[in-house]
Order: sequence, then structure tokens, then C-alpha cells
Amino acid sequence: MNGPEVSLPPHPHPQSLRELFWAFTWLALQGFGGVLAVVQRELVDKKQWLTRAQFIEDWAVAQVLPGPNVVNLCLMIGDRYFGVRGGLTALAGMLTFPLLLVLVLSWLTLGAADSVQLQGALRGMGAVAAGMIAATGFKLFPALKQNVLGALLCSMLVAITFALIALLRVPLIWVLLALGSLTSVWANRLLAAAQGQRAP
Repeated sequence: MNGPEVSLPPHPHPQSLRELFWAFTWLALQGFGGVLAVVQRELVDKKQWLTRAQFIEDWAVAQVLPGPNVVNLCLMIGDRYFGVRGGLTALAGMLTFPLLLVLVLSWLTLGAADSVQLQGALRGMGAVAAGMIAATGFKLFPALKQNVLGALLCSMLVAITFALIALLRVPLIWVLLALGSLTSVWANRLLAAAQGQRAP
């Protein structure tokens, strides 16, 4: 005897192109020194358009593709919900107001490029941005427990990637091509094996 069906609430998603545009506009305007931490907070924690696992997967794809990773991500998310129009709308939201803001700030600071105060402020913001990125990494780390590769192997890959890029100064493209290709093949084999075991 089957029990009553439980209808799950629909996964949150942008309801219109306007909402998508303003969401990415607000996201971009908060992204001083980098938007990774802001993207994770806005799209995963607040709006819940993505789960942490989905965010990690999408961010990995955005990293591999050429071009700015956050631009790639906004195109992917916009396209997912509204097709090409959504991708272009998300991109417009990501770039329009920050571009205007940068042009205005460039004009205002035209004669102050060598200012000690300005350089100090920029370096201070850089330190805060680095802290935000590190904090985001720690917040996303628990999602790796759900990865098909397992928490231990994922932790080892994180450590190896950090060592190659931060300590040994290996170019990012080579790390992506080597480790990314290896782990992609490995994960696909594990997924295929798991599906084979579930098949009758």
C-alpha cells in the first residue's frame, strides 16, 4: 500500500528577467576585489537558486572555460532559467552598473593615482577580498562530502591544487588540464560503476 504522495516545494529560481538582472547587478556592486564570496552568499545562501554542490560544479565549469569565471557563471545561470535571453540579461546585470561606476571613479581619481592614501585603501581592500575568498572556500568545503570522489580524496586534491598554484607557482591552466582531466575521468568511472550497481 502506497502512502500519500508528498509534494516537494519547487526549487527557488528567478521569476523574471527583471529579477535576474537586478540580482546580478546587486551581486556585482558588492564584489569589491572579487565576487566569489558574494556569489556564494547571494545565490546559494540567500536566494537559494543553487545548492552548494551545484555551485561548486558550476564554478568548476566556469573556471575551466576561457574568460572571467564569474561572467561565465552568470551566463550559465541566466541561460539555465531563460535561455539565451537570460544569459544576456544576467551578463548585462553583471556589467552595466559596475562599468559606469568604474568610469566615474576613474574620472574622479584621475589625478590621484600616486596618492599614498589611495594606494593604502586599495591594498586594504585587497586583504579583505583575500579573506572573503578564503572564508568562502571553508564554507563550501563541507559540500565536497557529497562528491562522488569522497571527502578524503577531495581534501587531498584541494591540498595538491593549493600547493601547485600557491607554493610551486604552476600556471592555473596546467593544473586544470592535468588534475581536472584526471579527476573528471575518475569521477565519471565511479558514477558509471554506481549506476551499473543500481541497474537491475
